[in-house]
Amino acid sequence: MNAFLPALVLVATGSPSLDPVLARFEFREPHMGTEFRIVLYATDEASASASSRAAFARIAELDAKLSDYRDDSELRRLCARAGGPPVEISEDLFFVLARGQELAKRTDGAFDMTVGPVVRLWRWARRTRQLPDADRLGASMELVGYELMRLDERARTAELLRPGMQLDLGGIAKGYAGDEAIAVLAKRGITRALVAGSGDIVVSGPPPNQAGWKIGIGPLDPSSDEAKRLVMLRDAAVSTSGDAEQFVEIDGKRYSHIIDPKTGIGLSERSSATVIARRGIAADSLATAASVLGPRRAIELIDATEGAAAYIVRAGDRGVEEFKSSNFPTLARP
Repeated sequence: MNAFLPALVLVATGSPSLDPVLARFEFREPHMGTEFRIVLYATDEASASASSRAAFARIAELDAKLSDYRDDSELRRLCARAGGPPVEISEDLFFVLARGQELAKRTDGAFDMTVGPVVRLWRWARRTRQLPDADRLGASMELVGYELMRLDERARTAELLRPGMQLDLGGIAKGYAGDEAIAVLAKRGITRALVAGSGDIVVSGPPPNQAGWKIGIGPLDPSSDEAKRLVMLRDAAVSTSGDAEQFVEIDGKRYSHIIDPKTGIGLSERSSATVIARRGIAADSLATAASVLGPRRAIELIDATEGAAAYIVRAGDRGVEEFKSSNFPTLARP
């Protein structure tokens, strides 16, 4: 799923502020297996530091609930009870699972959080540069399928129907963390801020004297000199999913870290999907789904999603192709 892809980079925050009341501050901390960056405008350093600490604390809290790397996370504890009765879970975990299941149904499983067992096999494949064993892959695929997870909103429970199931929230958790960090900052009076966790960015109000945050979408090949496409955003989120950095080459074939839940195989087509949405949780998960669906089906999905836009680049036999949703020029100004 979408993890650790720094394809979206803050290019500029505009010229220096003409408003003497607000100053720019930047903070960084490691969370969720990557570095989170907060850029905010505040009246003084003390309030900026305190606000950033509160936002990072919220991200750390979510990491403890949603991580599949941490043995003590709430997600791992839920997975340890797979095959058993329903488990009562926190509001945060239930919210993320419920939103993920909604998208899984909309995409017929192109986005699927139950792909965890297969993701683990491919993590090992990237380390060893060997394809996953066919028998182990087949056994893991028996544990994949969004219909194998049941949620009860009234009881706030989750039930994993088969023993051994593992959930992977890599394509949705960082976007949600960005949303929550922005909400924490807003409650503390910080209304002009950007939160970036690798390729997942959430922004509130723009920098002083600017129409929005200028964000650059990197080219398909990060080593090229191709100019970035700029988007300007406020009170929105943007995420990129692709294989620019997370991939492995085995026997001359390139496999992305993004897994097709239908086949259990890493995507082999060079592509990059950037999605703009009103919330980070939507942008993050839609970008992952768009990568799996392919450009044309992805654009259909985005066009049917209120408040969303997409820009997709694919390298194929006919060279590099670009695809844009119908409202991309409206929501994202180059």
